[in-house]
Amino acid sequence: MGLEEKLPDGILLTTVAKLVNIARKNSVWPATFGLACCAIEMMAVGGPRFDIARFGMERFSATPRQADLMIVAGRVSQKMAPVLRQIYDQMPEPKWVLAMGVCASSGGMFNNYAVVQGVDHVVPVDMYLPGCPPRPEMLLDAILKLHDKIRVAPISGKPAWTTLDDAPYDKPIVRDTRISKGLPAGAPLVFGAPLPGDVR
Repeated sequence: MGLEEKLPDGILLTTVAKLVNIARKNSVWPATFGLACCAIEMMAVGGPRFDIARFGMERFSATPRQADLMIVAGRVSQKMAPVLRQIYDQMPEPKWVLAMGVCASSGGMFNNYAVVQGVDHVVPVDMYLPGCPPRPEMLLDAILKLHDKIRVAPISGKPAWTTLDDAPYDKPIVRDTRISKGLPAGAPLVFGAPLPGDVR
């Protein structure tokens, strides 16, 4: 005879981890990071037709310190990668990342030096959503799958790697050209050709 059979009706047993994860999955606040055409589909999810408010996610946060899901919608350029990482670092733990669209997932058709070939080069990704652009129903399906992942996650909720130095891929280029060239921050920049508007 188990403990459940000895308890009166209306008593429900669970673990603290399960209870915390149920609360987490039902109170996910997204941080918007719309970069291209996928952002239009992400905006449609917030409208009355698709109604992401059903899942308690209607508050798209513009402040990373009050968000726990980053939806990267669109292509990430090498120039934008450090900004993306900075916003991710400002989000409190536990946090999750959804790569929306083929550009965020793998670089898409932009196989060149200017676009990061997958946002997982910059931040750990928990859910990949294919499509160009994916429809709002697909985004809702990906969010529900992420809810299932959160529900069975460890109570720490942390991914295997959370720092850029431990990322399994090459790092994106640094935005500051002085640092990328190994110069001190105060060193004057010397350009090979005159910049537009320069008079020499």
